[in-house]
Amino acid sequence: MRRRRSLPWIYRWSRPLIGAVAIAGTVLTAFLTVKKLTGATLECGINSAGGGCGGVLNSPYAEVFGLPLSLFGCLAYISMAAFALVPLAISYDKQKNRKKQLESLTWWLLLAGSIAMAVFSGYLMYILATELKTVCPYCIGSAAFSLSLLVLTITGRDWEDIGQILFTAAIVALLTIVVTLGIYANVNPSIAQADSSPSEVVDPQDGKIVIPEPMGAPTPPKGWEITTVSGEAEIALANHLKSTDVKMYGAFWCPHCYQQKELFGKEAFAEIDYVECDPQGKNPQRDTCIAKGIQSFPTWEIDGQLYPGTKELDEFAKLSKYEGEKNFKYKL
Repeated sequence: MRRRRSLPWIYRWSRPLIGAVAIAGTVLTAFLTVKKLTGATLECGINSAGGGCGGVLNSPYAEVFGLPLSLFGCLAYISMAAFALVPLAISYDKQKNRKKQLESLTWWLLLAGSIAMAVFSGYLMYILATELKTVCPYCIGSAAFSLSLLVLTITGRDWEDIGQILFTAAIVALLTIVVTLGIYANVNPSIAQADSSPSEVVDPQDGKIVIPEPMGAPTPPKGWEITTVSGEAEIALANHLKSTDVKMYGAFWCPHCYQQKELFGKEAFAEIDYVECDPQGKNPQRDTCIAKGIQSFPTWEIDGQLYPGTKELDEFAKLSKYEGEKNFKYKL
């Protein structure tokens, strides 16, 4: 008992504190993962040159192996919480040796994990400042959690061999940098932004042009330039949608909104009643979007009903009771 009382408070409370920070990180990254997977709007109150939080969530850096980066962050935080809290559940009196072994192992796992997370978060902060050139409080918050885990891990235990700690830190940091650069080797928004127009791909089955996803970071207030040329059918449908008071709600940084614009073509989409929901976009109407209860982009309002998601032009023809020419040139 005397020994426990003599321990610095940080030694006694380090594991609960690490667990609390890791749980907070889990909640944050789980929230971002749900937003990414559902395509819902992500607002943070700060929008700058890169499109704010929504622009970051839709950037090439927000996905790894086709999955949301935040999902991997969530798993990392869950692991850190487990490493910190599981040993606390073991009784010291009944399983003394087992508890000591588990504590020793999990401290090294916490050290390796916190170093890797801090280094990776540092890289993402660099990308946020230099490539995306925007502010994302969610991203900064996650980086702060990662750094806090590292500080608590280093200060939360009496590490006897400082040299081994430095050696472990160097190895883990080097491996993290190598893996990170390998993952993002093919991502270069600076180059992609110079030529952000997707090339047209012709479907061999019906000859219609398939619209691929846009490349590079969107530039406010317009985002990506529409590159497709409208046909007579697209223009006729757009005029019909305008005459029947159909509206599209979107954001300049939304890749799905851009695909929708490409389906109509430049000339036809100019006739669409488009409502910009991001304050950094052209002629923004954020209050209107909030009043309508817009949850994801794009969302279409047809006959007073909301239809979220990118849609083929044939579907608009059915929903709006369009009976004109339907030989549309493009498809998803």
